[in-house]
Amino acid sequence: MTLEYLVTTLIIVASPGTGVLFTLAAGLSRGARASLLAAFACTLGIVPHLLAAITGLAALLYTSALAFEIIKYLGVAYLIYMAWATLREKGTLTVETDAAPRSTAQVIVSGILVNILNPKLSIFFFAFLPQFVPAGDADALPRMLELSAVFMVVTFVVFAIYGIFAAAVRRHVIGRPSVLLWMRRTFAAAFLALGAKLALTSR
Repeated sequence: MTLEYLVTTLIIVASPGTGVLFTLAAGLSRGARASLLAAFACTLGIVPHLLAAITGLAALLYTSALAFEIIKYLGVAYLIYMAWATLREKGTLTVETDAAPRSTAQVIVSGILVNILNPKLSIFFFAFLPQFVPAGDADALPRMLELSAVFMVVTFVVFAIYGIFAAAVRRHVIGRPSVLLWMRRTFAAAFLALGAKLALTSR
């Protein structure tokens, strides 16, 4: 593992996307604990993509237009649902003062789905990881597993920082309906924009 890999990973993870947006929303809506759960869930959501890249399934996804389109539009549909739920005040951005077990489960499941339903991640890892593994390396598989583990750790740490920061300003949000309305609309628009971006992507 090199410094170049760490820097590249940090830039990729820190770039705003569905995972970052979901973690921020969780921190703002339910506090630090929920933001950490969201960060953990989003990290788990990239595991299938990393495994797909390592085992070569991402290559199959890349060559199969139908498989790619099915997963892509499932992801688009889920992002649209997230936007709708946010506007309806029953989804990601509903500020509450407690955390019921059912809601905790919803945070975890939603965070996992946010990243699982993005076929671009599999293709991204398929193209990204081999760049840092020397050609013909006899230990290519262990090396890729190591790089994947580092990517997951960085993902969790960066997302957790985002979420904890959001949770820290949460108290300034509670009790301000106009601020909540603006935030719900902003997050809903962001989910829709990410859905549109995913819908327009190609292999």
